[in-house]
Amino acid sequence: MSNLTILFVCGAGLGSSFAAQMATEDVLKAKGIEANLDHTDISSAAAMNADIIITAENFRPQFAKFNINNKTTIVFLRNIVSKVEIEEKLCPVLQQKGLI
Repeated sequence: MSNLTILFVCGAGLGSSFAAQMATEDVLKAKGIEANLDHTDISSAAAMNADIIITAENFRPQFAKFNINNKTTIVFLRNIVSKVEIEEKLCPVLQQKGLI
């Protein structure tokens, strides 16, 4: 089991973050990467020590106000269920972290 943790964040921590999580699972599976995936609301995200946070572009202003751990990379998506966008934005982060 990997200790890579990816956190999916939306306003309520339910609908859109879970949809993004399911789309990302498919991308990770295709790359053969295992990760611990979880989803939460935006106010809880800052306190959780994730390696990567995946969230919608419209939450960028809120994240700018948070003091996010500097080992956490935030990936902002225009379309949170687009596997193409997830892959194109997540793969460079995974390479940077030495996972692919």
